[in-house]
Amino acid sequence: MASQPCLVSRIPSPASVSGRRGSAVGAAVLTVLLAGCAVGPEFRSPAPPETGAYLPDRLPATTASADTPTGDAQRFLEGTSPPDRWWVNFGNDQLSQRIEQALANSPSVASAQAALRQAQENVNAARGSLFPSVDANAGATRQNGIAAGTPGTSPFTVYNAGVGVSYTLDLFGGVRRGVEAQSALADLQRYQLEGTYLSLAANVATTSILEASLREQIRATEEIVDLYRQQYDLTSKQSEIGAKSQADVLVAQSQVATASAQLPELRKALAQTQTQLAVYLGRFPSEAEFAALELDAVKLPIDIPVSLPSTLVRERPDIRAAEAQLHQATAQVGIATANLFPTITLNGSYGSQAARGGDLFGSGTEAWSLGLNLLQPIFRGGTLRAQKRAAEAGVDKAAADYRTTVLTAFQNVADALRALELDAAGLKAQADAEQATRSSLDLVRIQYDDGAASYLQVIDATRLYQQARIAVIQARAARLTNTAALYAALGGGWRGTDAAAIAAAQTISN
Repeated sequence: MASQPCLVSRIPSPASVSGRRGSAVGAAVLTVLLAGCAVGPEFRSPAPPETGAYLPDRLPATTASADTPTGDAQRFLEGTSPPDRWWVNFGNDQLSQRIEQALANSPSVASAQAALRQAQENVNAARGSLFPSVDANAGATRQNGIAAGTPGTSPFTVYNAGVGVSYTLDLFGGVRRGVEAQSALADLQRYQLEGTYLSLAANVATTSILEASLREQIRATEEIVDLYRQQYDLTSKQSEIGAKSQADVLVAQSQVATASAQLPELRKALAQTQTQLAVYLGRFPSEAEFAALELDAVKLPIDIPVSLPSTLVRERPDIRAAEAQLHQATAQVGIATANLFPTITLNGSYGSQAARGGDLFGSGTEAWSLGLNLLQPIFRGGTLRAQKRAAEAGVDKAAADYRTTVLTAFQNVADALRALELDAAGLKAQADAEQATRSSLDLVRIQYDDGAASYLQVIDATRLYQQARIAVIQARAARLTNTAALYAALGGGWRGTDAAAIAAAQTISN
């Protein structure tokens, strides 16, 4: 909300100008006073950061690729913003349904929506102070003659009814600055609502990917356990005929137990992930029943938007919220400044007073009044000046908080971009390692069957393959989760409006 700057301090006193010119200047002063002004600083949105990049070095055109699922090379499209409903780029309907159900049912969203409605009504309440207040009153009073000033008179009843009007001239913009401050708080709540949508969508996406990754890790570990168990059974049989020692049997048995011990931890992590998803979707943990989300069914987005650094401050809800806080703090300085100046209130009333209710507003019963009150603070023990200085300190704090938010946002984007670049290289390395350990395990098994390798070599080759396979699963999940993190770091497609998210949420809800 922009207010006109106050001109009172720059208008000469009528006493300093003589004659007709003085009268004209006096009329100008009166016009300005009646129109009102707004003291205090005018808010201006902070300038975009001057930096032109997120990273010290230039982004590669594409990331590395790997010959494995989720191993495609990603392209960075600089100068483009993330789309609305970015999660559909992962090509999984179940993931999209989870996110949109969370947007519709999460109590955190409902809380943010209620906070926004509350802030908007506070703006409406503040705007009401810009208008005159009109009140009707009616009553009856039973009194005796002493109260009326005429001793000896019998008790009687006085009836009255009327209308009163009061209007405080907003000469120095204190009321308008108050409306401005409340409007800024409403903006803050709107951006916080957008931030709630964004963080909730990102959390559901990353947690769902983690769930799929854990399922895959459990499946891989179960296969390794089964492989160890087969090897143990074979070694036991060979030991019975004297082909293997009892030591080989004990080693095989320990490998089965060691691999099996990993499963409870993985299953515990999966259960905790599912209860977290239930809470995100607005359900109780006992209702955490989800169809299995397979990691292979989640598509890696190929074309990755990278907003210009100059536009990031307009696309991140948390930055816009910090700007709204700075706006509100600036308006508070105007309120504190206006409190130092005079307050003029106009009062008027019209009514009737009679000894009988039926005589109200009859001839001779009317009563009216007009008044003007001026209040000029003279001495408040330094309170008003201290409040103004406190408000100015609040602006300095809000400005510092805004810069911190911007720096953190750029850090988020830089970390996500670097993660995507290195995740791709990491997945390629892990996929190569898995291929190599698989080939090594196959070779050692053949050598073991031919008696050219020891059982310990088989165990070691199996362990390396197990580690490589789990690492590939984790690397695949990392590429997906860090892609979702980049979408969120860039603002998630909400640019000053949450209409698309609300419409999507309402569609799912209905």
